[in-house]
Amino acid sequence: MSVSLSKVATGLLGLAVVLVVAMGVKTMVFGQVRTQKLPAPLLDEPQAGAGSAAHSETAVFAGGCFWGVQTTLQRIKGVEKTWAGYSGGTKETANYGAVSSETTGHAESVKVVFDPAKISYGTLLRVFFSVVHDPTELNRQGPDVGTSYRSVIFYTSPEQQKVANAYIAQLDAAKAFPKKIVTQVVPLQAFYNAEDYHQDYAEKNPNNPYIQVCDVPKVAALRAQFPELFQEYKSK
Repeated sequence: MSVSLSKVATGLLGLAVVLVVAMGVKTMVFGQVRTQKLPAPLLDEPQAGAGSAAHSETAVFAGGCFWGVQTTLQRIKGVEKTWAGYSGGTKETANYGAVSSETTGHAESVKVVFDPAKISYGTLLRVFFSVVHDPTELNRQGPDVGTSYRSVIFYTSPEQQKVANAYIAQLDAAKAFPKKIVTQVVPLQAFYNAEDYHQDYAEKNPNNPYIQVCDVPKVAALRAQFPELFQEYKSK
C-alpha cells in the first residue's frame, strides 16, 4: 500500500487517536473509544495440550490495510508467523496493482500461523474485534475505502467457522458495538502472499505518516487491553 495523499490527510484525525492512546484510554481504530474490553468468546476451540500433534493452526483475517492487521497480530503470544496477502479472488489478479482497482474480489488479508497450545482461535478473534479494526464499517476502514478493505474471517476449518459465527452473534446480542457487525465469515479458498515490500511494512517503515496515524494506535491498544498476550516483535 503506497502512502497516498488521502492517507497522509488523515493526520488530524489520527492525531486525536494518538493523544487518546497516550492518555491511557482504550481505543478502537480512528478514535472510537472503548471503555471496556470485549468479552471472551463463550464458544471456543478446545485448547490443545502441550505436546499435542496439532502444534500449529492457520487463521486468515481481513480488516482494512494489511499493514496494521499484520503489525498487531504478530505481537500476540502464541503467534508464530504472519504474512500479508490477498484472499477472495483469483491467482491471476492477486497483486497490489490489480487489487487496488477494487474489481478483483480480493480483500487485503493476513495469514496467521499460531500454536493452539499457547493461544486459542477464540482469543485471536477477541483481539481482532477489539483492537485490530472496526467490524461495523462496511467495505472500508477509516480513510481506506473499497471492498479490498472489508472485514472478513476466512475460516480454515468447520470449527473455526462455528466459533467465528458464535462470537459475532454473542457480540451483537450484547450490543458490544453501536452498530451491527458486518464481518463476513467465509471459507478460505486461497491465500496469495503480497509483494515482498508489503511484508512487515510497519516494522520497516515506522516513521511513515500512515503507519504513525493508523497503525501505531492499534499496537498501543493491544498492549493496553491485552498485556498478558503482548509480545515484542522485530522484523527479521
